[in-house]
Amino acid sequence: MVKDYREFSDIYGPIIVVEGTEGVGYNELVEIQTENHGSLIGQVLEIQEDKAVVQIFGSSTGMNASNTKVRFKGRPLEFGVSEDILGRTFDGMGNLMDDGPEIIPERYDDIEGQPINPMGRIYPDEFIQTGISTIDHLNTLVRGQKLPVFSGAGLPHERLATQIARQATVRGTDEEFVVVFAAMGTTYDEAEFFINEFESTGAIDRSVLFINLANDPSIERLATPKIALTAAEYLAFEKGYHVLVIMTDITNYAEALREVSAARREVPGRGGYPGYLYTNLATLYERAGRVEGSEGSLTQIPILTMPEDDITHPIPDLTGYITEGQIIMDQGLNNRGIQPPINVLPSLSRLKDEGIGEGKTREDHANTMNQVFAAYATGKDAKQLSVVLGESALSKTDRLYVKFTDEFEERYVNQGFNVNRTIEESLELAWELLSILPTSELTRISEEEIEKYLPKEDSSSSEEEDA
Repeated sequence: MVKDYREFSDIYGPIIVVEGTEGVGYNELVEIQTENHGSLIGQVLEIQEDKAVVQIFGSSTGMNASNTKVRFKGRPLEFGVSEDILGRTFDGMGNLMDDGPEIIPERYDDIEGQPINPMGRIYPDEFIQTGISTIDHLNTLVRGQKLPVFSGAGLPHERLATQIARQATVRGTDEEFVVVFAAMGTTYDEAEFFINEFESTGAIDRSVLFINLANDPSIERLATPKIALTAAEYLAFEKGYHVLVIMTDITNYAEALREVSAARREVPGRGGYPGYLYTNLATLYERAGRVEGSEGSLTQIPILTMPEDDITHPIPDLTGYITEGQIIMDQGLNNRGIQPPINVLPSLSRLKDEGIGEGKTREDHANTMNQVFAAYATGKDAKQLSVVLGESALSKTDRLYVKFTDEFEERYVNQGFNVNRTIEESLELAWELLSILPTSELTRISEEEIEKYLPKEDSSSSEEEDA
């Protein structure tokens, strides 16, 4: 029998403490009826004997205990899944916000997801081509990986996100990625940009968008990525699609989590965030992967803005522990007009070695990647030395490294947001840039690969300069 509860020991922020509860479960869906706010939904956060702590997805401002009643629904918060969700736009709580027809769900899935049996996971090792050289060649993304983008205030991470969503493909197949896009705490202008970008390029037909606006209740941001991942899991593991999940901005999600923690009067941890921030983020990130018995895959690219560009801040710091690397956007490169402003030296993809090489990309991929990293790092050091001691203090080889660094940033990194390079084009450009250096400096590449791929005319001129 459904029972309405009207006894509350506390109402504060987004939290209601309901008294005298019976048979209530953790994460259970709650319906709250009020005079001022109409019908709201919530979720059980905690159970203490006959008390239930309920988180409201909305605001409790002006809510009065005398005219409020709570009904526990006996099931968790769910999202109706169907292949018809492709091409549709939802709000942060999974309600349709476009002008299309209503969707008849195939079934309703718990937004908390189902745990993946570790023994049933397939190790990620299939190359994903994003069309961006700094990712494909130097920080390779593979199917089933979770590779976050660390950005900062004012950096064009939204343009990078839409470029990846538009260009990502699985090598060796005609399949395009289905994109599940979750925006949390975004402005109206940013939401319009995302929607227009997907529609203008035709990517909307293979995308599912979840938009939580900045003026929506911040607590809804806790549900948005979970609903998006529920849709992604259905498409990947039930329908066999290759799904790319882009979530922005994880920082807004963590701020909402801190707000709920403060409302529950929990002892704050590092940076004021709850001590379970790591565990909570892991419940999102670990929903990526590949599983036995399914042709599909779920790959994640979470995007977060680092407060004050501090990579040691709790959100990027903990994210780095959970995920398999990070792509870092740089203010200095952005100020110089280099787009996308990806700083390759601190960026890292821990699974890149699994998805490259002969049969996946090309046999020279790993060696050229290592050589480019080494040359760029050497060139950056030489540039810093020239600032202190002057350019005259540099050797002839040092000056060639400086030239390589400048050319690398201007031609390789600075490809723009509308250029879609194949991995072969990225490799050929890398070889062209490496030809600036004497062949004696290419110590990380085999002689056979140098003979096969290094441009011959540039190779000889470089050797003459070195002599």
